Amino acid sequence: MEIKVLGKGIEVTEAINDYIERKLERIEKYFENSIAEVTIRTEKKEQVAEIVVNVNSEKYRAEAEEKDLYASIDKVIDILEGQIRKTKTKKEKMLREGSLKELNEETAEKKEIENEILKYGYYEIKPLSPEDAVFALKERPTHNFLPFINIETNKVCVIYKLKDGKNYGIVEPEA
Repeated sequence: MEIKVLGKGIEVTEAINDYIERKLERIEKYFENSIAEVTIRTEKKEQVAEIVVNVNSEKYRAEAEEKDLYASIDKVIDILEGQIRKTKTKKEKMLREGSLKELNEETAEKKEIENEILKYGYYEIKPLSPEDAVFALKERPTHNFLPFINIETNKVCVIYKLKDGKNYGIVEPEA
């Protein structure tokens, strides 16, 4: 592992450098060829340690601040190791389950995913009149629809922009 240590407002002593190298051995066991960029600095009364690890096309970054520099280095190493383990577990799980996602993009063929829910969106549903729902949707120019509880019928409805861009439609359950 190639390690670059940069001190901003702090002198990087031999002891600090050795401590960082010793702690990064925990990260090194996960990767063969990687580059770690460590930045240590002081902000107000806190000692901040930031580590960015570049491995192939992946980048892991963590930052921690504590009153003691060594404590912030320990904390940032723990955060990084957690990120790396989580990513590694996800990759292993994808391989085990024969997922559609391929790890190596160079050898992966483009596969179309059909009939799968790929994204979830969460919206806060407020009781509104249809007129108020129009105004609420106008306040969000990037949104095309807005779920709400119609105060006149007490049903969950969705107001949406029509393709003409000037008018609106409402979807309301029948029962």
